[in-house]
Formats: sequence, structure tokens, C-alpha cells
Amino acid sequence: MFSNMDQMLEAAKALPVKQRLAVAAAQDQDALEAVKDAVEWGIVDAILVGDGKTIEQIAGEIGLDTGKCQVIDETDPVQAARQAVALVSSGKADLVMKGKVGTADILRAVLDKEQGLRTGKLLSHVTALGIEGYDRLIFMTDGAMNVAPDLSEKKQIIENAVAVARALSVEKPKVAVIGAVELVNPGMPATTDAALLAKMCDRGQIKDAVVDGPLALDNAVSSHSAEIKGIVSPVAGVADILMVPDIEAGNVIYKGAVYFAKARAASVIAGAKAPVVLTSRSDSRQAKLDSIALCALIARQNKNSGGKS
Repeated sequence: MFSNMDQMLEAAKALPVKQRLAVAAAQDQDALEAVKDAVEWGIVDAILVGDGKTIEQIAGEIGLDTGKCQVIDETDPVQAARQAVALVSSGKADLVMKGKVGTADILRAVLDKEQGLRTGKLLSHVTALGIEGYDRLIFMTDGAMNVAPDLSEKKQIIENAVAVARALSVEKPKVAVIGAVELVNPGMPATTDAALLAKMCDRGQIKDAVVDGPLALDNAVSSHSAEIKGIVSPVAGVADILMVPDIEAGNVIYKGAVYFAKARAASVIAGAKAPVVLTSRSDSRQAKLDSIALCALIARQNKNSGGKS
């Protein structure tokens, strides 16, 4: 278990084998700056798929030595996304990163039946948050991909997040299914889903985790709050994963943590055969580097276990 993002970065840097990162439509300065950092840190070897001329120009401006990278010239961003994903599906790369290409286009490539990274599982977004004052990274899902998941989708979202947390050495993650209140209220569907997910875990339908809910955010992360409210739960106050009811709640928690609490964030699209680095255009260079490191650790774990991300 990592207590902060710097520990996670050091672990990625210390991997015995550098992971191979394929960047789709790599002619993007923000993405290349993060790739430069990851290459210099020794976390990845980079394969830059995109407009070769523009890649070389940007690389020269930011000091990225393309002699240490492989550059594949493809001026069409959609085709670049397909080629980058195909590198991963063919075993020539271990993880893929979105560059200057639409999110829908890279996800279409990931989900392509012939050369994509389909597993039959739901894809979902998982964010690791390093928040000052907490002794561990906290994972949050899903604040960027699944809009209003139903019960079956929430189960898969939890399973994806558990796999991510386990790749970062959280052996049996504690999952708080978040709602506005701690009691089941039939008029609030998020609370009934939470109770069902907790029971599903009790009966072994969700493995390698402890799931409880509904829990409000305060008593999910604060033992003091949970004690005051008289909540007895193996998850209350010590949650590793926050499972939010919908994309709006997740988006607010993510941006609130980053902009108000100055948290560091690293994100991954999980559920595919390999991790996908898909960051927001407004994410900082540090967030993009942290996301590459997170995905490199997941990719390494996948190789060790023979499993999926």
C-alpha cells in the first residue's frame, strides 16, 4: 500500500523491466511532456504513433530525445489510435495513452473486435487520489465514463477498481458505496444499490474486497465521523475505494479534491486487456506523469498474474 503519490512513482521507477507505452496521436505537447518525464524516470520506453514531423518539432522544443523512443509516422489521428492499440493487443506494447485524438476515437479502437483490447468486461474510470492528511492513496470510481450505472454495472465498476487497488499492493481493498445518507431509503435508489452490493460481497459475488454501504463520504473516510454517528462497519472511516452513485458525484469529488484540497490524481481506464492512460486536457503535467506510473504498475501486475486490468 502506498501512502502517497511519490511512493507510487518510486515504485514505478523501480520496476525491474520498463513498460512499453504506445501513445496514440502523440503530436500533443502536454502528453509528450509527461512522456518525457516518464522516459527520463526510467518508467517506460515510448512508442510515439502520430504525425512524425510534428512529434519531432514538439520533442525538440521540450527536450525529449526521440532517439530514445520509437516514432511511427501516421498523420491520421484515428488510424494512429488504431495502430497504438494494435501494438498493445499484439504484445508489442504494454499500455496505451491518449494523445491528440478524441476520447471516443481511442475508445472505439480499444473496443475494436479484431485488434482492440476487449475482455467482455465493462470499461470504467478509476482515479487514485493522494490527499494531504491521509496515510494512504484513496481510489474513486467512476467519475468520468459511466454516466448512471445500474446495479450490474456498479458491480463491474467495483471489480475493476479492486483490480487497480490490488495492483498497488492493497491486498483486500475496503470499498465504500457512497450515498447521501447511511441508511437504506427506498426513495433513494443509490442506497438500495449500495445495500445490495454489500450483500453481494458477503455472499462471494464480489471477491477480494470488503464492500459496505450506503455510506456518506464523511463516514467513509473519517473514523471520527463514523464513531459520532454510531456506524459499525469494517469499511467506515478506513475506505480504500469510494464507489460513487453516478458520474456527477464522481466528477465533483475528483475536481473538489484536486482544486480545493490540492490532491494529486492519477487515472486509468480499467476493464480492458491493458491499462489505458486517458487524462483530461486540463490535467497537469504531474497528473499525466502520475497516471503513466499508475498504469505501468498495473501493466506489470497483469504480466505477473496473467490477469486483466
